[in-house]
Amino acid sequence: MLVKWAARVVVLATAASAASTPRRSFLPPGSEPSEGLEDQTLYPDPRLFDDTLDALKVLQEAYFQPWVGTWPSAIDWTAAVMGSHIAGTLKSLSKGLEVLGRDQVEDFKKKENTISLYFSQLIGFYFGQDAFSLRNQAFDDMLWVVLGWLDTIKFIKEYSKTHYEANLRVADSTEPLHNQTWHGELWSPAFAHRARIFWHLASTGWDTKLCGGGMNWNPRLTPYKNAITNELYIAGSIAMYLHFPGDSNAAPFGVDYDPELPDTPTASEWAPRDPKYLAAAVKGYVWLASSGMTNDQGLYADGFHISGYKRGSNNTQCDQRDEMVYTYNQGVLLSGQRGLFEVSGRVEYIQEGHKLIQSVIRATGWNLGRNQPVDNLQGLFPGQLPPWHGLGRAGVLEDACDAAKKDHISACKSYLGWLKHNADAARRARNLEGKFGMWWTVGLLGSITTTNIQIGPDTLPKMDGAVDYRNKGVPNEPEWTGHPTRQSGVFDGIHGPGQRPMGESSNDGSSTFVTRGTIYPDPNDRGRGRTVETQSGGLAVLRALWELSKLR
Repeated sequence: MLVKWAARVVVLATAASAASTPRRSFLPPGSEPSEGLEDQTLYPDPRLFDDTLDALKVLQEAYFQPWVGTWPSAIDWTAAVMGSHIAGTLKSLSKGLEVLGRDQVEDFKKKENTISLYFSQLIGFYFGQDAFSLRNQAFDDMLWVVLGWLDTIKFIKEYSKTHYEANLRVADSTEPLHNQTWHGELWSPAFAHRARIFWHLASTGWDTKLCGGGMNWNPRLTPYKNAITNELYIAGSIAMYLHFPGDSNAAPFGVDYDPELPDTPTASEWAPRDPKYLAAAVKGYVWLASSGMTNDQGLYADGFHISGYKRGSNNTQCDQRDEMVYTYNQGVLLSGQRGLFEVSGRVEYIQEGHKLIQSVIRATGWNLGRNQPVDNLQGLFPGQLPPWHGLGRAGVLEDACDAAKKDHISACKSYLGWLKHNADAARRARNLEGKFGMWWTVGLLGSITTTNIQIGPDTLPKMDGAVDYRNKGVPNEPEWTGHPTRQSGVFDGIHGPGQRPMGESSNDGSSTFVTRGTIYPDPNDRGRGRTVETQSGGLAVLRALWELSKLR
């Protein structure tokens, strides 16, 4: 679940609106950084850019298979999320190469080759994506598809405009290479068509008979109005309004499609900036805001069941909340809030987004005012875990199972310390192949191994009313308790792989799990170990830090 939230934490920061609104602070009283901290800007660091590029390289070389056009170890919906991560990272890489300056990039051909390499893999994924299977899955799975291809269209549009618009001129027979847009634009209609198909399929999940509205999670199971499906509906709908370029492809109605028939959509219904997409986003947001989906910490719980539904009662109210809290339920909504603000200019959307971000940061055990963890991490004995704070510990995001423009940017910059703290933890959770683990916190706590973890009452999440298949604990099996014969080792901070004795640290304070003559089992090797999903999560947090570090 860590995969999505890290990617979404910078949605508000990377596209500040030009709308004119009264000046006001987005930080609540007591959250303002201490004197001097607000001026500590993390300017772009080339090493961070290199780390981001390396994370992308490992993700694609280790997990993507061009011959099938997908990440075979991913499931359908997580593969769709990979598409969003790749498209977003391509956008950051393109802009990052400009920020670093041409003197640090030998020539445009190398830059274009890098962009085209990963973009070609997105094209391959268009054909490798199991679109037929996804049409029959849950509504949230369908909406991940919508976001993935709209993110790709956004990248195509921005990259072409930045680098190829100058080529568009009156045709000149002596200059045959002019008058060409970027080749990626050829694929926008296909990507738009898939986004349109899946948005319309998913929109059938909206229901007013139960709970007064909201998206159902799955068309074939007991009604469940959950946070992620509704957040995706909001984010996907406003993205369709803002970025869908239109679609003239009549499929799936086939060659017998007749625009005169009353029951089949016409091409005009698939035009850009269609008000129905905006209306859907607003409708979804209003329902979610009034649904009571947030807990006492301001975090979104997983969703609502309807008590007595299986027994045939007449109850139609969402009155049985699943208290399980996941990271992705806190991040996806930010895209919707940012988009709604862009369209309406209503600063309340941005304020509510910042409120949610700050709730998440507090729930990791991070003090925004002091710009540091609330707990003393230096006082922990080997194997001791810091206290659980609701959505993480030690100031690092975890899942329980593992505005005026100036003020808006100022608030975003105040999150830099926390985001850098998470990125540093993630980098220390890499192995010698550059693969990220899922449990980032362990990167900061070098004494934690699978054999010495100390569990106490304050280190476990409170699970009352929460449903998750791992809530009853981790199985006492070798794949979860450790692999003594599996070589472990972590990346040495931001400077690359290294193996030093435990307790001997690099200049940046990092260490490894490797000590003299002994291999300590790495907690991130448990279960499935490092996966395509954990790699994309690492990529996402590095990209997030890179984007925020460019703010002025």
